[in-house]
Amino acid sequence: MIYVGIILICLVLFSIFNVIRKNKKPFKRALLSMLLGVASLILLNIFGQYINVSLAISPFTFTASACGGVPAVAAMVIISTML
Repeated sequence: MIYVGIILICLVLFSIFNVIRKNKKPFKRALLSMLLGVASLILLNIFGQYINVSLAISPFTFTASACGGVPAVAAMVIISTML
């Protein structure tokens, strides 16, 4: 339940950031960014076996990908390959 709260807070912060940047539809843009992050995590998990890269889908990775979008997924991949 706490992860839902974190994701909602990130959605509000993304929306505020998009309002400051004067985007026409800040809520839609923030939601799209979050959905792209989650989709990239899922696609990486499905197709990552072909390139020997994988991230486990846990509440932490799901929340990080939703809050950070595609750059967060890329950062998690880079960190996991370095370790």
